[in-house]
Amino acid sequence: MNVWSILAAFFSGAVGAMGLGGGGVLVLYLTLSLGMPQLQAQGINLLFFLPCAIISIVIQLKRRMIDLPTAGWMALGGAGGVLIGMGLTKILHAALLSKLFAAFLIVVGLMELFGKSKKKSEKS
Repeated sequence: MNVWSILAAFFSGAVGAMGLGGGGVLVLYLTLSLGMPQLQAQGINLLFFLPCAIISIVIQLKRRMIDLPTAGWMALGGAGGVLIGMGLTKILHAALLSKLFAAFLIVVGLMELFGKSKKKSEKS
């Protein structure tokens, strides 16, 4: 393991802990630094996400912070999105998927930088 791998892991973890999507950093590192194919990098990202998600769900369930009916509907929608995404990976070329992913990251970054923040109104 080299210094860049350790730094990428640290930065991914730090960014992820702030809720900013450390997986994006991991995918970028795997594809740009290690030359890993986009689909393989995204698969590894999902694999690393699963333990974090399970721990978060357990903690939030104990705190009663999850609305189970809403979460169920969202899980169904997510499963549908996964099926559509899997179908697209068989149709679209990997280079196009990489470019679409890069465009997505740029759009999300610009929205975060220049989007209007929604401030909660204070009650008197």
